[in-house]
Amino acid sequence: MSRIVSVNLAVPEANPAKGVGNPAKGVGITGINKQPVGHPVRVRAPGPKTTGLHSGLVGDQIFDVAHHGGDDQAVYAYAREDYDWWQARLGRRLVNGLFGENLTTEGVDVNGAVIGERWRVGPRLVLQPTFGRIPCATFQHKMGEPRWVKTFAGANRPGAYLRVLEPGEVCAGDPVTVEDRPAHGVTIALAFRAYLVEPRLLPGLVEIDGLPDDLRETLAERLPRQR
Repeated sequence: MSRIVSVNLAVPEANPAKGVGNPAKGVGITGINKQPVGHPVRVRAPGPKTTGLHSGLVGDQIFDVAHHGGDDQAVYAYAREDYDWWQARLGRRLVNGLFGENLTTEGVDVNGAVIGERWRVGPRLVLQPTFGRIPCATFQHKMGEPRWVKTFAGANRPGAYLRVLEPGEVCAGDPVTVEDRPAHGVTIALAFRAYLVEPRLLPGLVEIDGLPDDLRETLAERLPRQR
């Protein structure tokens, strides 16, 4: 069954990789450290990235608001199956929430999700995949793996950011059902590969429905350089 394995909220910690949150001291604060919680969590659209509520989950925290959060990155989902794949390659246990995801899933093809499809999670919550997670210096420091940014990007298992179409609560064990899937067929994994590795695929990506507007503008600016 496709379901939520755990719901994870931030436990803030120091972030030596960036000065976000406390730049005067050269050490920032990050919310990438997310821990599973044992209670239902309210999920709603957080509003604009820099001026809204930042995370879609009530009780979650985002500190690098210039690059994370907002309506198009309201929720981050990562598949337990992909964690298991990474465990085999890294030779160590990876716990739910380590990658900074809000929802750890099981039986959900997160990377194969079509951008703009609709996920019903539990009875009321409806989410929509928008794009994959771009790895950053904070993520690399958290993992403690040399060249982690390049390694993560090359594996093409980014997980999915999601926007909130209909608010509701989420808790571990909630079923996940794909209610609608756009005909364009562009998946999270394909879009991620186009963005980072295969720019020849960008023209087809820019035209699809469901892509975040700011990302569409960024990709459109890059197109002339690919011709």
